Amino acid sequence: MFHVAEQQYASKDELYRSLTLQAQALLQGEHDPVANAANLAALIFHAVPGLNWAGFYFLHGDELVVGPFQGKPACVRIAIGRGVCGTAAERRETVLVEDVDRFDGHIPCDADSRSEVVVPLIDPAGSLLGVLDLDSPEAARFDAADAAGFERLAAVYVASLST
Repeated sequence: MFHVAEQQYASKDELYRSLTLQAQALLQGEHDPVANAANLAALIFHAVPGLNWAGFYFLHGDELVVGPFQGKPACVRIAIGRGVCGTAAERRETVLVEDVDRFDGHIPCDADSRSEVVVPLIDPAGSLLGVLDLDSPEAARFDAADAAGFERLAAVYVASLST
């Protein structure tokens, strides 16, 4: 059994360094994309303060379809280019939004969400697999350190699929 330790960290960098090591240990030896997404979403949700949603959307055809997550029920399908998730998928780059009400085309799956960061999942061949989506009820909850930390966690997830 894996235990998520509730700890205080001196910095966000320390938090994400610890989470990256925990994610590597948690996903080690497992290659199933759904199982690994479920466990990583739970790890992130319970270890990162100030979240109200943490999860995955996977690319199916020309849209993103909700995958494993922690939080309230979510939008099931998101078109590429729509909302924060679809924009991150289309651009193939992390999108950090301090105030979702000011993001043109934001899709309000959870009315409590105020800020969001979405990281695209790109395999080693350069194909888009989906996105890792994090929401917070706090405006401006996420910054560049959070984005970089979530990018490292997304990379651990993608690596787990092929090792």
